[in-house]
Amino acid sequence: MTDLFDLARGALHAQPFSMLLGTELVKIGEREVTLRLPIRDELRQQHGFVHGGVTSYLVDNALTFAGALALGPRVVTGEYKINYLRPAVRGTLLARAQLIYAGRGHAICQCSIYVIDGEKEALVALAQGTINRVGDGPNASLHNYEHDRGHEPHDEERA
Repeated sequence: MTDLFDLARGALHAQPFSMLLGTELVKIGEREVTLRLPIRDELRQQHGFVHGGVTSYLVDNALTFAGALALGPRVVTGEYKINYLRPAVRGTLLARAQLIYAGRGHAICQCSIYVIDGEKEALVALAQGTINRVGDGPNASLHNYEHDRGHEPHDEERA
């Protein structure tokens, strides 16, 4: 395992929601990342398809990991656009994201979501998003948000 892979896997494992869903890091390279999420009943909506929010979560996370390859680990999603192409029913979701462009403070990334069922692989969603670098320090994003809104956080909000 590479240091980059271990670092990225550690970041994924530090996300309680990702661990709840069962997301796994499969591959990380210079400009691409692959995440895997096994489909289980709890991830389905009422028609038996994987819930769109689950697919969207996987896109969001994969895009952010791809952006972090250029911007460093302190990144957040600024926005993304997703196109759902077909429903996923069974198997495993695979998110393949790649870094398309990186500036000083943001990156543009694209992600394809596939469902793997046995030997068959089908494209289920496409997305593109903007990943933003956040400031330094443990409360930088909160401070910047409050500052931009024109007021300082209350004492209990600073904790």
